[in-house]
Amino acid sequence: QVQLVESGGGLVQAGGSLRLSCAASGRTSSDYAMAWFRQAPGKERELAATINRNGGGTYYADSVKGRFTISRDSAKNTVNLLILSLKPEDTAVYYCAAAGTTWFYLPTRPDEYDYWGQGTQVTVSS
Repeated sequence: QVQLVESGGGLVQAGGSLRLSCAASGRTSSDYAMAWFRQAPGKERELAATINRNGGGTYYADSVKGRFTISRDSAKNTVNLLILSLKPEDTAVYYCAAAGTTWFYLPTRPDEYDYWGQGTQVTVSS
């Protein structure tokens, strides 16, 4: 079992940047594919980015391509999400998630993920 704790959210102006971090404990994060999902008020939870266990494979939602970068820091057992050029529509609660899966697989559906953090709020003002 793994516990996930997100940090780094906050209030930022449009065009700004944030770096979200997800700290894993209990198990090594490389045992899991990791992802960042987000959920805006009144909307379903959606995948923003995912990275496979290998760390060499990533997937991004079309709405975030070119602005979001997901990465692993094995030494710190964390998964990070760098967000550039923030837009008001990026406002949401961002959740870190872990999926026990094979080495190269990239899960994209919420039901493929076994563990979730509590979330961190990102608010972008226009």
